[in-house]
Amino acid sequence: MHVYLVQHGAAVPKDENPERPLSDNGREDVKRMASFLARSRISAKRVLHSGKLRSMETALLLADVLGPGNVVEENAGQLAPNDPIEPFFATVDGWTDDTIVVGHLPFMSKLVSRLVTGDEDETVVHFKPGSVACLERGENGGGWTVQWFLRPELLGG
Repeated sequence: MHVYLVQHGAAVPKDENPERPLSDNGREDVKRMASFLARSRISAKRVLHSGKLRSMETALLLADVLGPGNVVEENAGQLAPNDPIEPFFATVDGWTDDTIVVGHLPFMSKLVSRLVTGDEDETVVHFKPGSVACLERGENGGGWTVQWFLRPELLGG
């Protein structure tokens, strides 16, 4: 099983728009990442997001490119930047289907660390807006490992 942990794309500054939608560059980065994921035959039945506009827009762009049948769900109250990790960690641990999760820092970084090392304060990856960490469960006796990590700048554009 795989879980794809995504930091939302780059957003406009708060003083420009307090709701912080994706910037033009952020939107393009997410589209390039979605295209890469589709070409790589990534499939996930669900795309979860925090409910914040930039996270929702990222989730919708990913789901749109990855194809029909993807369910986009808001998971407010568990994916905000400073939400505690443990409640969501317990949820992920029970999943059996590949899932994409779109959220914010520092939450996403802490979640990767908690899943892989057991310690949310142990840095495993350094996210930038639009980055994706692919974690795989089962290769190390049922625990989680980082299968790959990709930042948008590696896709050009």
